[in-house]
Amino acid sequence: MQPITKKMTETRRLSISGVLAMSVLAIGCSSNDASQQDGSTTVHEQQNISLLNVSYDVSRDFYKDYNALFSQDYQQKNPGSKVDIKQSHGGSSKQAMSVANGLQADVVTFNQESDMNLLVEKGLVATDWQQALPNNAVPYTSTMVLLVRDGNPKNIKDWTDLARSDVDVVIPNPKTSGTARYAFLGAYGYGLHHFKENPQNHTKTDDFIKQVLANVVTYDNGARAATTSFTQRSLGDVLITTENEAHLAAKQFAQGQVDIVYPSYSILINNPVAVVATTTDQDGKTVAATTYLKGLWDEPAQTLMANMYLRPSDKKILAAHKDTLPAINTFDPVTVFDSWEQIMATFFVDGGRFDQLARVE
Repeated sequence: MQPITKKMTETRRLSISGVLAMSVLAIGCSSNDASQQDGSTTVHEQQNISLLNVSYDVSRDFYKDYNALFSQDYQQKNPGSKVDIKQSHGGSSKQAMSVANGLQADVVTFNQESDMNLLVEKGLVATDWQQALPNNAVPYTSTMVLLVRDGNPKNIKDWTDLARSDVDVVIPNPKTSGTARYAFLGAYGYGLHHFKENPQNHTKTDDFIKQVLANVVTYDNGARAATTSFTQRSLGDVLITTENEAHLAAKQFAQGQVDIVYPSYSILINNPVAVVATTTDQDGKTVAATTYLKGLWDEPAQTLMANMYLRPSDKKILAAHKDTLPAINTFDPVTVFDSWEQIMATFFVDGGRFDQLARVE
């Protein structure tokens, strides 16, 4: 990852200041001298604000840097006030359930649409959350890759190699981790593509996936825990993980110990974000929370994403990082498997296809 130089920071301040302009209209020198109109209700914005970002497991490194960048620009643009962003990370679905059960998130930044839909059903996130932000509220995407031992001693080149009897596989648990669901669906989608089957005719794909899952040596609760099992506990020959997590492992967690293998056909991962309006409206933080999320589409944040091996929605910035984010043939899970509601009902409910193929009760 490129270091954030003083010059880069100044550029980011100038760029992010544009999205902070709306906050200037609503946040003044005291907590009560500016307000946001919401129908007949006036919501007062606080002077000093603390936001809780409840996010999925492997986003922590990006948001740690983005939060510091945003807080610095916010305070510079609003002298005498500041915003402090706290982070909560874990398996995406586990995090969504925590918010649904009362965790007071101000914003949620997940890696799966079904987790957001749960909060919509609970009335915590607005039904039009995808229209509230650019690109259907997806600031960046990712994909699934294969992380192998240094030198690739098992000669793992594609998904098919994961079904070999001499290969041990590490993935998180699809019951708690959105990343794990993408890992499973990535392998399953590859099977349908490789065997020229479809979701209604999937016998060869099912047999392939049974072999892959039979090779799994551990199901961790989240993606970062799976990375730890692979890099520090030395479990498995291959870790199925997100592109950004694989790069971070290769550059930081296990430098010189692992290699990244890009499969020939993988899955597109959308990472949706939204304001939890039931919390922010009550606490007078809606403007700040919205501004925080809108800043994700600003050029400095998009560049930071690319430097952290996330695929920014800005095509020019993505193209400028083609050496570290190469073109890859991907499929959209919704296009192949139908809606996320249908995906969850087919594959990941108790007794669903994952349980059947993994023999997990």
